[in-house]
Amino acid sequence: MSLPTHADPAARGDLPASPRPGDSYVQSFARGLEVIRSFSSTAPRQTLSEVAVATGLTRAGARRILLTLETLGYVESDGRLFALTPRILDLGFAYLSSMPMWNLAEPLMEDLVEQVKESCSAAVLDGHEIVYVLRVPTHKIMKISLGVGSRLPACVTSLGRVLLAALPEDEARRRIAASPRPALTPHTETDVDALMARVREARSQGWCLLNQELEEGLVSIAAPVTDRAGRTVAAINVSGQINRTGVEALQQEILPRLRATADAISRRLQARGG
Repeated sequence: MSLPTHADPAARGDLPASPRPGDSYVQSFARGLEVIRSFSSTAPRQTLSEVAVATGLTRAGARRILLTLETLGYVESDGRLFALTPRILDLGFAYLSSMPMWNLAEPLMEDLVEQVKESCSAAVLDGHEIVYVLRVPTHKIMKISLGVGSRLPACVTSLGRVLLAALPEDEARRRIAASPRPALTPHTETDVDALMARVREARSQGWCLLNQELEEGLVSIAAPVTDRAGRTVAAINVSGQINRTGVEALQQEILPRLRATADAISRRLQARGG
């Protein structure tokens, strides 16, 4: 199975289809971000022409942006191929460091992993996708390579369904309808109405179990992390292989510990004023 772990931001359900330059929109800055986003695990090094095609820019426009990023140290070039430099991580680190939640969550998630001997992840919602912000892996359980910053469609993940469940009904439906919904396995739900029923179920019970919809053999269970106002600001999950950790074990043995960890993270966040 091949599934992209980051998507074209123009396709995300929460972005304007065609924003116009003006006092509140700096087109050159937006284009610079598009150039940065054009680099990925499938395109780590690109020629000028490839960047131009990927972003819809002219070669001259792409060249100006790439040279600017190179001058600032975010891009490097051997004269033909361009690639991002480690300095680009500063941009993502600025987000992570500005959110105390992740420092508060990591030791608690590590304790959970030690208890259940399965991987634990945290994610936030961005449009119709989830973005992984913290991962504490154990075994290599997925064919997809996921790390901090990786993206997946929210509707095919337990994390995403918990996060969608925190939205108003019409907003959750809009984001699901805007999302690509490929049948990744024979178990994947792709119908919008059926997915909304799963989201409502997650909202009602306060957690979500996903059984082999994202990847054959992969099961996961997720719970919300809330702020002082009771709003869901993130979700954490535990993932495992069904031949090692079945659905019954997830619900009876792991879910209580997962919810206790999510509640502990929420309390720490709330104590910090979040």
